[in-house]
Amino acid sequence: MAAAAIFSTGGAGIKATSLGGWEVAGGRSAIAAALLALAYPEARRGWTLRTLAVSAAFASTLVLFVLGNKHTTGASTIFLQSAAPLYLLVVAPRLLGERVGARELGVMLVLAAGLALFHFDAGAPSASAPRPVLGNLLATASGVTWALTLAGLRWLERYEGGAGMRSVVAGNALAAVVALVPVGLAPPASLSAFDLAVVAYLGAVQIGLAYVLLTHGLRRVGAFEGSLLLLVEPALSPVFSLWLHGERPGPLALLGGGLILGASTVKGWLERQRPRDG
Repeated sequence: MAAAAIFSTGGAGIKATSLGGWEVAGGRSAIAAALLALAYPEARRGWTLRTLAVSAAFASTLVLFVLGNKHTTGASTIFLQSAAPLYLLVVAPRLLGERVGARELGVMLVLAAGLALFHFDAGAPSASAPRPVLGNLLATASGVTWALTLAGLRWLERYEGGAGMRSVVAGNALAAVVALVPVGLAPPASLSAFDLAVVAYLGAVQIGLAYVLLTHGLRRVGAFEGSLLLLVEPALSPVFSLWLHGERPGPLALLGGGLILGASTVKGWLERQRPRDG
């Protein structure tokens, strides 16, 4: 729960700095990669092509999440990324050979409905969400890449046990390297102490500390319980955005978020039941 609560501050933190999305994404990931590599020496070794492939999906998620937050509301970004189970149900049969039954198809329909409501209710531009339509598209893409990351981690565990933290470190390192290109082409005009503090918090705490807590927590609770506890993140993220930036998602967007969270919970329950059914 502590990890999820820290994760949930990301959207509000990203909006708090005047830096652009690429600067925030690159700085945040560079700090996170360095700290996690120090905390987990084993994550610095044993990188393979499989590790790098999964890390590329994770790096895309990290960057798209930041860019989405810079353009749309924090609630929209986190809810649209939380639709990842919809895409996971699509790619899992092909990548992992996992079957999709009638109950899973029902979950897909609910998730799709929730996703559609966000795009019908993009909201009017505001100071903290200047381009909501573009932001929603970027956040939707982050849900796709997050689903690929989750599927990739499952696939990776079949060949390389304990590869999760290696992928986290490599993904952050790759995101930092990729962000160097646009930042180098258009460096920020100014860099305040506040901007540096926010980026340092996002890298050291919002990613670094949160993943340390998550790793230790998942050793003590089951996957289903862990997935439910992590729903604290999309529940709290809109609260921080409302409190710090005055963002108020529209009614259709809130309804869509409720459908996505509910369907994600049901999907987790179905996955828990699958071993019993099989």
